[in-house]
This record gives sequence, C-alpha cells and structure tokens, in this order.
Amino acid sequence: MQSRCVQVCIAGANGWLNRLDASKSKVQSLAQSSDQKFQTGSGDSNQTTYGMKNRNQKELTSPIQDFLEELYRENLAVKDGETATYIPELAKANPDWFGICLVTANGAVYEVGDTRQEFTIQSISKPLVYGLALEDNGREATLKKVGVEPTGDAFNSISLDPGTGRPRNPMINAGAIATAGLIAGKTAPSRFKRVLETFSRYAGRELKVEDTVYRSESETGHRNRAIGHMLRNFDKLTGDPAPKTENYFQQCSISVNCRDLGVIAATLANRGINPLTGKTALRGEYVESVLSVMGTCGMYDYAGEWLYNVGIPAKSGVAGGVLAVLPGQLGIGVFSPRLDVHGNSVRGIRICQELSRRLDLHLFNPPPVGTSAIRLKFTGAEFGSSHVRNLQDDQILRESANVIQVYQLQGNLTFASTEPVVHDVLENFKGMDYLIFDLRRVLSLNESAGHLFHSLIIKLAPLEKIIVFTHHEHLPLLRHMLKAKLKGKFDEQFHAFGDNDLALEWCENQLLEKFTDTRVTANRLKMADYQLLHDFSAAELAVVQPLLTSRAYKRGHEIISAGDEAREIFLLARGGASIYLPGEKRHRLASFSPGMCFGEMAFIDGAPRSANIVADTDVECHTLSLEDFTQLGKSHPTLKIKLLEHLCLDLTRKLRKANRELSVLE
Repeated sequence: MQSRCVQVCIAGANGWLNRLDASKSKVQSLAQSSDQKFQTGSGDSNQTTYGMKNRNQKELTSPIQDFLEELYRENLAVKDGETATYIPELAKANPDWFGICLVTANGAVYEVGDTRQEFTIQSISKPLVYGLALEDNGREATLKKVGVEPTGDAFNSISLDPGTGRPRNPMINAGAIATAGLIAGKTAPSRFKRVLETFSRYAGRELKVEDTVYRSESETGHRNRAIGHMLRNFDKLTGDPAPKTENYFQQCSISVNCRDLGVIAATLANRGINPLTGKTALRGEYVESVLSVMGTCGMYDYAGEWLYNVGIPAKSGVAGGVLAVLPGQLGIGVFSPRLDVHGNSVRGIRICQELSRRLDLHLFNPPPVGTSAIRLKFTGAEFGSSHVRNLQDDQILRESANVIQVYQLQGNLTFASTEPVVHDVLENFKGMDYLIFDLRRVLSLNESAGHLFHSLIIKLAPLEKIIVFTHHEHLPLLRHMLKAKLKGKFDEQFHAFGDNDLALEWCENQLLEKFTDTRVTANRLKMADYQLLHDFSAAELAVVQPLLTSRAYKRGHEIISAGDEAREIFLLARGGASIYLPGEKRHRLASFSPGMCFGEMAFIDGAPRSANIVADTDVECHTLSLEDFTQLGKSHPTLKIKLLEHLCLDLTRKLRKANRELSVLE
C-alpha cells in the first residue's frame, strides 16, 4: 500500500490511492426480550433489544423477523392434527398455541407467536441426554448399549437388535431409556440433577420439571417400564431398571418454551456452545454424533421423508415441539400441539419445510465454508473518495461523512452469511444515511440473500436511507431480483456503481448538496478562490494574475499526457478533471473540483508526467508556466516561497489522508 501511495504522489501528487476498500466487522451477538404476541427477538438480561427505533420512534424490525411473522400468519389457519392424549396432562394443551423461534449461531434471536408458552420437552430431551451419555462413556461404550440405526417404527416401539439386544437408536423410547441409564452418578437424583443442569446450559436459563406432567407420565408409563425390564434382561441396563425409567419420565417432563428450543438448537449448531451465554453444553467432539442420529432417526418413521424434504437434523416431541439444527448456521424451534399420525407437530413440519425451502437451508445444499461475510466496514469520514476537494468541502466531509457507511462483503452470500450483515445494519442504522455494499470479493449470491437485500432496501427507504451496491456485475441475480421486486421504483431505490470510489464520490456529492447555502458553488471561480491563492492579498494577486494563462478543454480531452515534459501547473476554474494511470484499462486515481491545482509534482521536480489527466466535463483553467514561476522567484521571491508553502501544505493534507485511510485498511 505504501508503494501505491508513493506511486500516486509521483503521478502528479493529485493522484490518489488506487481504491482498496475492505471490510472487517465484529458481528454482535444479539437477543431480544419482549412478551408481545409478535416477538421481535429476545435474549438474556445483559443483551440489548433487537427492535430498533426510527426517527419517528417506530419499531424497525429485521426482514428475517418479517418473514417469520409472514409464516406465522400463513399457518394460523392450519387446524390439522390432534393433541396427544395417551398422557392425560398433554391432552389439556390449547391446540391453537403456536410459536416460531429462529436463533443464529451468532446469537441473533427472531421469534413470533406463543414463544414464551411453557410446555414439556418430551422426546426432544433424547438427543440432549444422548450427548451427555457420550461425554460420560465415550462413543465405543455407548454404542455397545445403544445402536444408531433407523427403525422405521413408531417412537414407542420395542425395537431391539436380535443379535445384540441393543435398542436400534437413542431416539426411540427403548434407546432413550437405555441412554438414561448411562448417565454417570451414584444415585438417581444425582443423575437427574446433571441432566437438568445440562438442559439449562443448553437453554441459557434455569429449567424445572413440570410435576403434574411427570406424575401423569409415571402413572401411565407401563409400556416404558416394560421396556426398562426388557433392557435389564439383555444387560443394557444395570441394577434396578425402575430408577432409570423414572429418570426418563423426569427428563421428558422438563418445562421449556419455544424460545428455549431455538436456543438449544442454536447451541448444537454452534458446536455445543450456547451463543447467548458462551457456556458449553456439550463438548464439540460429540455434537456431530448427536446431529447424526437426529438426522437419521429424530423424526421416527417420518425420518426419511423429513431428511428428503427438509434436510435438517431435527427432533420432535409429543407436546408439540420441533427442534431443528443447521450445523454452523442456525437453530429452529417451533411449538404447536396438534400432531400428525407420526406424533410430529403438523405446523412444526410445515414451518420447517418452508424455512428450508425459502431460505435454502437444506443440509445437502450447504454454502462453502468461509469467514464472516463482513470483511471490513468504515465510514466516509475515515476513508473518502479520491475526489480532491477544496478546503471548505473537505472540512464539511470530515465532519459529516460518518453518515456514509461502507460494508465490504466477501465469500458466498446465503441466508446464514447475509443475516449478520442485515443484523449489523439494523443495529447501527441510526447513524447511517448512505450504505455502500462492496461486492467485489463476493463469490456467489443466492436468492435468500437477494431477498434480504431487497427487504433491507424497502425497510430503509421510508427513513431516507440510501443503499448503494458496487462491483455487482458478476452477480446478475441480485440486479434481476431487485429489478423484478422493486418494479417501478427500481431506478429510484437501486443505486449501483462499478467501484467503491465512484460510489463514495456520489454519496459525498449528495451530502454536500445539503450544505449549498454555505459552500462556494459558483460555476467559474474568481482568482482568490483558488486554493493555491486563497490567502493572497489584492496586491499579491495583482502580481500573480498577469502570469496566468487561460485555457479551455472539451469534455474527454486529454489535458496532460503521461511522458510529457512538465512545463506548467494547472489551476481548475470550472468543470472537473480526473487522473488515470497509463494503460489499456483506465482506472481513476483521483478527480479534481474547481479551485484545485494539478500537475504540480512533475512541475517541481522536473520529471516527465507519469499519468494522464482527462477533462470529465468542459473545463476552464489557468496555467502558470515553469519560466514565469522561475522568474517570480527573482522578482518577488516571497511570493514564490508562499506558493511553494501552499503546495507543500496541499501535499501534506493528501499524505495525511493517505495515512488515515491506510490505518483503516490495516
């Protein structure tokens, strides 16, 4: 970068950094707390509320939140299925309860509906206890007691391997009871205490047993007791099977809510670490084993169809809960008590299918592994365009261009990788008026990411927030999607530029227009308005003015050509000009506003011109020849010194700007 800085200075000192814009961001974990019917996300007490307030103090929700609310409304009318009745307490559930919660591996929580309604975890406890058994015994010892093969049978089937007597897998009742018997502890209460503490770490809050459901389970659990004795007969349980079976009844009776399911799922997605609390619920080495049996066996005799249609490891419970995990990305919790013939929540199945389909979450359609989508972010005050402006405009931008926010994105943009970007924008949108998304380092973009960007544009447009895309040419899907969705508002709301520098300049110009009452905006400047002569007295100007020659150039004309002998310095009176390095592929290094000078470096050191300067518009300027400048040193040496001091100050400002921007890139 420093060599580039030197190159730019040599290229006329008005050339600027060849734009390297990049991005790096700390994506804050965020959860929300609200007990409204439509939640806007919730978290523990040390986290902030996701719902943002706009200038009118109205809540600004995420497009992910909007999508969940849309799914919620679409499925409210679904009344298929019946509540479970074989456990009397479960039959008392309100069949219309309905909640959805999505939690990312970064800790963002989105929820809607009855997400705080308590219910019992039931069979969703099975993979969590299986993970604890793996930690206590290791894979080899655990596999000797419980297999991992799907059965195609109902959850309460008595399915044992005829050769070994092992339960087929830990997701059916026989396997879950055998797993409960593997938990370490001297007594049944101590073993269950460990289970409850583990579940609480998964959920990020202290959980309790619902005693009425536990008693109901215990009083009607004769089949499960028979399974326990059968396991004892095959030595898959040691000692009296009754305490182990009671522990199983207790683990199924732990009270949770839909938000808990989402957080538990996200903990598994985050390799066993709760993304809200940072506490480990399961050692990462065993997460893959838990998710494997969830993927093949978690939905009982519906598991194959589930994996085909939804493609996310999941577990259901007869109280109406469904927990689904997309490894490394997010967790889903759904609660609705109406069950289908397989014992799975009808609405839960529908919601997970829609989430998988519309957000491209299928396990076998994964995004390539990469780093955060946000490579770097910075404001226009920290890193400006290469447009060289007068002192007044430069000062305005340094004080106000922090409302220009640049996000440089990278990698493959999917729902999971784009959500943190949207999350970060909504968390910080109050301080932004212009958002630039630099897509140069983005490898691919799918439809779900395009939907999120569209939703963000729509949300921010009423707040007069402008979104700009750069380097988007290699991602035609984005432009096509936004054009189709924005329709007549496409040109008004879709702004795109070939590179960051042009986008920054456009945003700066938009910002400067708000200060037209205080800026010098004349079409043609007076002599005293030149930055090189800004503090010259009338007498001093009278000496310099006869030395200046007026020139005019048409748009597109090459004012300076690389390799030319430097015989003059230029002062721009009207129009605009830009500097380009020589070569077939033109890349703008800098542009100039009226009042600025250019061509000074080669003018001073006598080297040939190292860059081309082209008129962007019709241009008028004044030139000071090298001969007249030399003669001025003899006739008025103090004026020559003053001009050199101004040139030195101008170069110093440019180098300070370069240093400031280099620090941003580093």
